[in-house]
Amino acid sequence: MIIIKSLKQIEGIKASSKLAAKTLDYVSKFIKPGINTEELNTIAHKFIIDHHAIPAPLNYSGFPKSICTSINNVVCHGIPKTKDVLKTGDIINIDITTILNGYFGDVSASYPVGKISKAAQQLIDQTYQSMMVAIKSLKPGLMLNDCVGKKIEAYLKPFGFAPIHDLGGHGVGIKFHEDPFVYHFNTNQSNTILKPGMIFTVEPMVNASLNWHVAFDESDGWTVRTKDGSLSAQFEHTVLITPTGYEILTKI
Repeated sequence: MIIIKSLKQIEGIKASSKLAAKTLDYVSKFIKPGINTEELNTIAHKFIIDHHAIPAPLNYSGFPKSICTSINNVVCHGIPKTKDVLKTGDIINIDITTILNGYFGDVSASYPVGKISKAAQQLIDQTYQSMMVAIKSLKPGLMLNDCVGKKIEAYLKPFGFAPIHDLGGHGVGIKFHEDPFVYHFNTNQSNTILKPGMIFTVEPMVNASLNWHVAFDESDGWTVRTKDGSLSAQFEHTVLITPTGYEILTKI
């Protein structure tokens, strides 16, 4: 059931989303060769706690850390570890979700580590652009799949990139994950009509190949990797459907 948020709820979700965005921006300044992802987790955790909020991933369904750190061919849900040391040429996605006064805000972005290849930079750039193409098309009365799934897949295909099919965005705000499920490829399974007061994430996970298949790591129960070993990038914003269009909530 999709929750249409009240004005009070929207204000609370906006505040949490703003904090999530500020946390991401702060943590991103520490991304460099030689730092390990456990250090990035510690930095994010302290920043969130210092701002009187809670890191939503910590202990969520058993997830052991406060943020997700996904390197190179890790699509999402990478677990921060001291042994995961960043090196020049890597790309990394940092995924932050905060709980502030009971409300959730969710954001992520992919970053280069030092100098990266042109191919890796193109993947980062086009993943971001695919998200923005979808967000800019959001408007009450339109179908969610027409704005997001169709737009993202059509945008990425000429580059030889594929959005993941097995994972997607989600409603957010009152809970970490709510309806609707947001597909990032063209599907007839989603006939959701956009209405003012809806809040959800647009967060394409994109493989640097036309193979969208992924493998789930059974050893930790969380880490998702590309099945063919190709690089993967992701960007995410929390967005509100307004009476005339949309508002990105996870902007500083």
